[in-house]
Amino acid sequence: MNELPKDPMILYSVLNMKLRDFYGSLDALCDDMDVDKQALLETMAKVGFHYDPERNAFV
Repeated sequence: MNELPKDPMILYSVLNMKLRDFYGSLDALCDDMDVDKQALLETMAKVGFHYDPERNAFV
């Protein structure tokens, strides 16, 4: 997660903005940004968020 913020609440905001504006799925974001999807999901789960593919957002 080299280009993404470390603070989980800022990360939440940035991820949802990128998913809304630039990427059709979390897989596309992770592939394009070279991010470990599982590590990202675990990081977000620690602060109570999960990825909802229907919304294409962390909720």
